[in-house]
Parts: sequence; C-alpha cells; structure tokens
Amino acid sequence: MTNITSSTDLEQLTTAVQMQVQGFNKLKQEIHKKIIGQESFIERLLLGIIASGHILIEGVPGLAKTETVKALAKCIGLNFQRIQFTPDLLPADLIGTQIYKPNTSEFETKKGPLFSNLILADEINRAPAKVQSALLEAMAEKHITIGETTYNLEEPFIVLATQNPLEQEGTYALPEAQMDRFLMKLKIDYPNRQEEKQIMNLMSIKQEIKLSQIIGKDELFKARELVDKIYLDEKVQDYIIDIVFATRGKESKNANKKIKELENLIEYGASPRASIALALAAKTHAFLQGRAYVTPQDVKNIGFDVLRQRIVLSFEAEAEDKTTDDIIAVIFDSIEVP
Repeated sequence: MTNITSSTDLEQLTTAVQMQVQGFNKLKQEIHKKIIGQESFIERLLLGIIASGHILIEGVPGLAKTETVKALAKCIGLNFQRIQFTPDLLPADLIGTQIYKPNTSEFETKKGPLFSNLILADEINRAPAKVQSALLEAMAEKHITIGETTYNLEEPFIVLATQNPLEQEGTYALPEAQMDRFLMKLKIDYPNRQEEKQIMNLMSIKQEIKLSQIIGKDELFKARELVDKIYLDEKVQDYIIDIVFATRGKESKNANKKIKELENLIEYGASPRASIALALAAKTHAFLQGRAYVTPQDVKNIGFDVLRQRIVLSFEAEAEDKTTDDIIAVIFDSIEVP
C-alpha cells in the first residue's frame, strides 16, 4: 500500500503533497467567490475528482448543487455537461447514436453528452432501467459502445448524480450494482442563517461573477500520483477491514457486542469495493489536509459518505426508523481505534 521505506521518504512526500495541495486550496477560495458556505460539499467534490470516483448527491432543490459543480469545472478547466434525467430518456440521449447519411450511404457516429469530463446527472432516479444500464457501463468501464464500436472516455471522467429526497413519485430505485459504483453519497443540507443572508445579498443583485481557472488537468493527474504514494499503515488497513466487516454483521477482533446486535438490522452489508473506496478516500482526504500519511480520523471523516449507499437495511430496521447513518454511527462507536 505504500512506497515509503524511510522517514526521509516520508518528509520528501510530505513536502510534495503540501506544495501540490496549495493549488487546490486556491481553487476552493475561487469557488467561494460564487458559492457561499458548502465547505464540506466542495471538499468532497474535490476528493471525488482527485480519487476518480463518482458521487451521488442527495439534497432538496435550491442548494446550489448545479452551480457548485459548474464552478468546479470552470476552475479546473474541465468540460461540463448537465443532463436532466426524465422517464422518457433513452440510452441514445446519453451515449449518442449512429445516423445514416443518404448521400454517402454510410453511418456517422454522433456522440452524446456523456463524452465529457464532468457529468451532472440531475435527478438520476427518474430515468428507466435501460438508461441506468447505459450510464453504468460508462461509470464502471470508462468507455461507451455505440453500434459495434467502443470509445474510451477521456480522463478525468466523473459522474455527479443528484437525487431529490422529497419527491419520490415517478422515480426508479437505483440498482445496488450502480449504487456500489459511487465512491460516496453526500447529503447536502440547508445553509445556516448567516450564510443564507450572504447568499441573499449576493444573488439579489444583477452581477456577473467571473471565475478563473486555477489548476489544470496536469495538476489533477499529479495529485492522483501523490495520493497513490500516501502511507497507509497496516493498523489503519485493519481498522478499515474491521469497519467493512461490521457492516455485514460480522464480529471483528476490535469490535464489541454492539456489532452482533446489528445483524437483524442489516439485510446486505458493504462489498469489498467498500474497503477499496474507504482506503482511497482516506488517502485522498489526507492529501487534501497536506499530509503524506493516513490517520484513523481520516477514515472516520469520510466513513459515513463512503458507506452510506452500500448498506441495505432490513425490514426490522425500517420498522424501527433506523437509517444507514444510525448503523454506521454504531459501528464507528463500537470498533476500537488503533
């Protein structure tokens, strides 16, 4: 999990991380010219882009989700596409199609909006299964098949999908396989009183807020290289495994009896993909904090967002009004921190 062999290597990596993360800190400052608050949301979006992980976003309308993603794309110089998911959407509306040209008697490929860097899939749960399947291929394989030809998607390719937690009429439940493909599921809440006053004053006057590109794709790829080198101690690795095993109702060596009590509340626990996601997200979180090593606190900080969509609750849990966040909280409280 690490290339570090000495304290000198760690110091050198720390220096490289701290130099590289300065650009991302400036990027956040630039976004805040237009977006008030939402500090955690912006940081998680950055984490997802650096870790090359798709993100599911849940929040009521009007919380600036679209504007935040557009601002992020602008500040990194990425191509951005927003797709409004509706029940009548077809796979071709996402991936593209082949058009017959009578004058040449040949088919021409017209690529769809998924051929971009940053995709905002608005209200993703409103589209039918065929559309979800087409999106899943792009998310999982980073390529798209049109006719008999497969096209690789340009890196970075990140899907940021939104769901409205209030209006569920006319929606389709996302399949578990697709939910597991998201690195994180974020819950976006209302701004506080002071932030809302700032938003009101900023947006109630007609003005164009121009954002500058702060970093480019090269800096993003360099950050990914550094994240790969972040030190993940074996004790922290075991801590991650203990957490994931606990979601399956299995007692781990560092857990107490409360884990056993979760068995009846969890229908399906997190897959091995969750262990990979926790490790990668924790390393990326450490990078954004300017550190070259992962602490258990990094795992705790991103644990809820990484595990939230990977746990399927039982009927008993739903009858008791338990949420996945309740289950995750018990797990983190029950497992001994190394």
